[in-house]
Amino acid sequence: MVLPQSVSVLLIVMCLGAGIAHAAQAPAELTPVVGVTPAGETREILLKDGTNAIGRVERVEDGRVTFRTTAGAVLQVDVAQVISVVGVNGQVVNGELWRADPNPTRLFFAPTGRSLKKGEAYLGVYEILMPFVQVGLTDRISFGGGTPLFIGGSDRPFWLTPKVQVIKGRSVEGAVGVLHFSNIGDYNMGIAYGVLTKGSTDSAITIGAGYAYQRSSGADDNGDAPMLMVGGEHRVSRRIKLVTENYVFPDGGLVSAGVRFLGERLSVDLGLVSPVGAGDFVAVPMVNFVWKF
Repeated sequence: MVLPQSVSVLLIVMCLGAGIAHAAQAPAELTPVVGVTPAGETREILLKDGTNAIGRVERVEDGRVTFRTTAGAVLQVDVAQVISVVGVNGQVVNGELWRADPNPTRLFFAPTGRSLKKGEAYLGVYEILMPFVQVGLTDRISFGGGTPLFIGGSDRPFWLTPKVQVIKGRSVEGAVGVLHFSNIGDYNMGIAYGVLTKGSTDSAITIGAGYAYQRSSGADDNGDAPMLMVGGEHRVSRRIKLVTENYVFPDGGLVSAGVRFLGERLSVDLGLVSPVGAGDFVAVPMVNFVWKF
């Protein structure tokens, strides 16, 4: 059986991302010693019978572990029954664990100043038809790319997304990078950018400046233009975050707003984007999926 070219390309992209991420990650290690959880931190305990719970280790005495969950329940088990006690990426709000956004390095489309860690990766799909993968090569450098699902031919379009984090503070992070498209008809085009994000992964504002370029075989078709981006994100519940992403160009702009639904590894964006200064009002739906692994 011969797979359609679009399906073959998607499978290759998925396998490439998974392979790179697997090679970059160190083998998982079980926690050899169970200790009391420091104040203000949260842990996830996993037992040999499959039980797992979120909370903190209160005591370890005489071979027994006392673990208090975020709901206030107390578990007491033998140390020998504990597989691991690991940190949780998130925070407890009113006794409920809010896991961190699995897709913090982007708004809808634009990058934030945050970076993937070494070995982290995500596979996403923009607007149903555009799959992409991004891999953390180091804690500050990532690289990725993608290609449309249903466009074939020898000159298949594709894009590359190198990114380098240059600022990492407690509440401010900044990055530079390029979003480069090739084989878009007769054109190669892209955006070289810098972004700055202030705030937490639950509530932040991102400001970016970029330089859009366009090149083709015909010199008269070449063009460059500056652009600005202002975006924001604000979490309103355990599973929902509000997102906005807006652009200013020399001859107009784009505004967008929507909702991100948060899972442990999957995020789903639903929103609307509308051009500004282009005549009649038009709103185009956005549907994005991102799986982090």
